[in-house]
Amino acid sequence: MQILAEYALPIMLVVLVVTTIAGLPMGIAMIASSVLYLFISGRDVGLGAEMVLNGIFGNFAAVAVPLFIFAANIMDAGKISDRLLKFCLALVGRSPGGMAQVNILTSLIFSGMSGSAISDAAGVGKVVNDMMMREGRYPPGYAGALTAATAVVGPIFPPSIPMVYYALVSSASIGALFLGGVVPALIIVAFQMVAAYFTAKRRGFPVEEAIPFRQFPLIFLRAFPALMMPVILLGGIYTGVFTPTEAAAVSAFYALLLALFAYRTLGPRSFVGVVYATVKTTAVVSIVLCGAFVFNYVIAVERIPQMVYEFFAYYQMEAWLFLLLLNILFLILGCFLDVSTIQLVIVPLFIPTALALGIDLVHLGVVLVLNMMIGLITPPMGMLLFVIKAVNDIPISAMIKELWPHLLLLIVVLFMITYIPDLVLWLPRQAGAMQ
Repeated sequence: MQILAEYALPIMLVVLVVTTIAGLPMGIAMIASSVLYLFISGRDVGLGAEMVLNGIFGNFAAVAVPLFIFAANIMDAGKISDRLLKFCLALVGRSPGGMAQVNILTSLIFSGMSGSAISDAAGVGKVVNDMMMREGRYPPGYAGALTAATAVVGPIFPPSIPMVYYALVSSASIGALFLGGVVPALIIVAFQMVAAYFTAKRRGFPVEEAIPFRQFPLIFLRAFPALMMPVILLGGIYTGVFTPTEAAAVSAFYALLLALFAYRTLGPRSFVGVVYATVKTTAVVSIVLCGAFVFNYVIAVERIPQMVYEFFAYYQMEAWLFLLLLNILFLILGCFLDVSTIQLVIVPLFIPTALALGIDLVHLGVVLVLNMMIGLITPPMGMLLFVIKAVNDIPISAMIKELWPHLLLLIVVLFMITYIPDLVLWLPRQAGAMQ
């Protein structure tokens, strides 16, 4: 056992890789390999349970995740997205490529309620895709690629489940992270709308039938309660009415009130389905989270983050080069790993180095979250592409052909916010969320 103890870390990593390749869920693979490390290294195996309990009960931010998932599921089941679609259609439908513009704007608004790219693509994205492809008005590949690219905005614009995860591993302010994502999200949407306009002109995409102005007030009033959710959340956080974690409970409760009483679209059977979907998703997320808590303890014991810092310090690397290499690394990892694994296991390795180089953790968080969201549309992993294929039956190959301009645009925005930190930090500073 003494001989094995010297190789505890390599053995753990081999077991992690082998079990993952064999098909074991990542969370369970991390728990199994980390407990094996504790046993081989002669440490108390019970430390694994202690790390899980301390991680869950010592981080109130973890409570926010299932509540945001619950709110997003209610929005989907309650048909609230239908009102938002009509509102967006009235606003931008008459412009060239009207349904493409509606797709982009709807994703932005819906992101202020769900905080999840997957929810955006599977929920409102499915409806918009069907509308775009009706009667062959838009090529299926273009519709699917645009929906995948616009869904990326979901976790950038507040609220954001990935930013809650980042706050868990970095101790950055959730409120500042939420505000830090607003300007980058608006830049992405502006770029996408301009690109959609010129694409529609070049390819002759149709303009939607104009909705008479006299109908605008009624359409706005029907969408108004849903539009108020992000306003209530951000307003409540920054006026001190509730904390960012409590904001998740407020969003879930507000979504439930809208679906039950304002729109009356959520019946008992639908509500049971919402609860079931929320519990199922939360269970999957929680297993990954528990695995990350134990795995990160092992990484800390082995001083891996300090070794990463010493490596960069040895080469006297400047902040701009560190950020460049980090972006390239995460773009590559996003092609092969899921977001939760990167966020909970890989990100903590680089936090000490970022702090030592004077990089603001809020700025870093928004940059990394956007980077990881780009991974959701990058083959071969491309989770959003598989989601859209499942709900709209659009071939992945057709989406990939149309995806590259959208991917390039997102990478341009990524490097803009990487090297112009004020695009991220200006709003949190103005709101007093950070110094």
